[in-house]
Amino acid sequence: MIDHIKAPVLKLKTIRLLEKNQYTFDVDLKATKTEVKRWVEGFFGVKVTGMNSHRPPRKLKRMGATVGYPVRYKRMIVTLRPGDSIPLF
Repeated sequence: MIDHIKAPVLKLKTIRLLEKNQYTFDVDLKATKTEVKRWVEGFFGVKVTGMNSHRPPRKLKRMGATVGYPVRYKRMIVTLRPGDSIPLF
């Protein structure tokens, strides 16, 4: 399952979500909410109360004459119960 979790996301919006005890991860497109929930609860030892997911829109990238799209990913927003936190952040 560790292969499906790409990385935690640290942007302005996700830093604001930390105040609400919500953490954001980029995951593989094939990962489901249940898999990510089990992984976060098992790896960090916390209780997940909610999950939201979305796939950001594709953006066209240009490298000289070559035009293409970067690899797609899914973004998961994980809500933890009050009192729990993830030490990464």
